[in-house]
Amino acid sequence: MPDSYAPNASKPARVLKDKMMKGHTVFGMLVQHAVVPSIVDFFPDGLLDFVIVTAEHNALDIADFMPLRYALAAKGIATLARTHSRDADAVAKVCDSFDGVVIPYAEDVEQLKRLAAAAVYRPLKGEALEKVIREGKWPSEKTREYVTEQKCADTIFVPMIESVRAVANLDAICSIPGVSALFIGPNDMTTNMGIPNEYDHPDFIAMVQKVIDAADKRHIPAGSWFGKVEQQQRAIKQGARFICHSNDSSLLKDILTSTFGALRA
Repeated sequence: MPDSYAPNASKPARVLKDKMMKGHTVFGMLVQHAVVPSIVDFFPDGLLDFVIVTAEHNALDIADFMPLRYALAAKGIATLARTHSRDADAVAKVCDSFDGVVIPYAEDVEQLKRLAAAAVYRPLKGEALEKVIREGKWPSEKTREYVTEQKCADTIFVPMIESVRAVANLDAICSIPGVSALFIGPNDMTTNMGIPNEYDHPDFIAMVQKVIDAADKRHIPAGSWFGKVEQQQRAIKQGARFICHSNDSSLLKDILTSTFGALRA
């Protein structure tokens, strides 16, 4: 790992964003259950650039991941939070607590513009924020510099591409100010395509390529969640640069299955 990308506990989001802007591939995983911060002690140095915490498929609240977020920061790993709110204030609140936000099922371009603005133009709200969105007019140059170069300079905003409609709107989504990466949700996407969970289907593979290519034209990294190494390697060969692989529970299950399967053989 280059010295310029050595772990820096004070600014993991800045390091992650810098890597993405320079065209490097970044690696991360989903965390759905592990909220005990001491688990980070067992993460090998230099393997993860980011973690996406999510309360989608469990009984947790996103705030339950805050102790983990601080432990990850001390390890130099950025923490993004997946939120299901379509409320701009809620998205801004997530970005005040985490290094960035992941927006599921992002397909409505106008809605996404406002959510992105709420994330990367904090603390502007109301009429002042609307003027920036509609007209590009800031209250002052000092305000613009404070928001874009200080307050939100390192904020990461990631729309999830999970529907055919979202793919049809790719060019518009990629042109939204503040979009840092695109992240494909394969379960929702394949279900929306009529081929649920067929991650090796030619049509889905072609869809992944379409997303990667559209994002690459705007110098935006893109990738898909996968739980199998060979599928993730295929995506990397397709040009994926935002690699979110597996999750905490699946990785634990895989190692237990492999280890104890061999011992019991």
